[in-house]
Amino acid sequence: MNILEKIIADKQREVAEKSSILPTKLLEQSIYFEGKVVSMKKYVTNPEKSGIIAEFKRKSPSKGIINGSASVEKVSIGYMQAGAAALSILTDKEYFGGTNEDLKTARKFNFCPLLRKDFVVDEYQIIEAKSIGADCILLIAAALDPAKLKDLAAFAKSLGLEILLEVHDEEELEKSLNENVDLVGVNNRNLKTFEVSLDTSLALVNQIPSAFVKISESGISDPNTLIQLKKAGFDGFLIGENFMKSARPEQAAYNFMKEYRKLLAAIELNKF
Repeated sequence: MNILEKIIADKQREVAEKSSILPTKLLEQSIYFEGKVVSMKKYVTNPEKSGIIAEFKRKSPSKGIINGSASVEKVSIGYMQAGAAALSILTDKEYFGGTNEDLKTARKFNFCPLLRKDFVVDEYQIIEAKSIGADCILLIAAALDPAKLKDLAAFAKSLGLEILLEVHDEEELEKSLNENVDLVGVNNRNLKTFEVSLDTSLALVNQIPSAFVKISESGISDPNTLIQLKKAGFDGFLIGENFMKSARPEQAAYNFMKEYRKLLAAIELNKF
């Protein structure tokens, strides 16, 4: 059993346990449940914004503890002030050190779109995502068969949520892409081996139909890489570890985005 299979098996057990304790009827009573969703699609593609989805995560299966003491309030507000277009909040506890409370806190202090980053395997988690204030959910092609993924995407859409489909190769893209998806993320990290290569994004960008917002995820640590990916056709970029490994993730994000804006300005200047 590879790490992804283990995570999914654990997640299915977790969902069964949670749903027996906290039924969906209670989740639907949340103050966020009837709230209007903020469009991640629109924010990421807004030319006035950076296209960067800044991620809050304390640890990962491949790196262990990245930043165990970070404050979600301080970091999420700092990310937005730095110029992030949206936020990705890890809510998986066992493997990523996240909680639903992290997303609720981020929602309390930020008006931007929030991606609930977790391993979604059941409709229960989608109702839960809406109840904690998420605007968008992640569906991982490697973790779901195409029919199940399509059903979950349709269910999320019925609640008004947007869907980020995560793929790792052309086969996953072809099998899993459906009309309910809003954004397609190419994860440069292989979830089975955890090796990272930007070539994954560059190889797939032209295979993604232009109707979908294109996101490159993982392994991005240099603002110059964003220029390369943008030229290749990506609309947005998900960056987490590069910021979170700093003692002050919000400052790391500010420095990164400032440098990125400088590079963009230089390109614009050279056009004239």
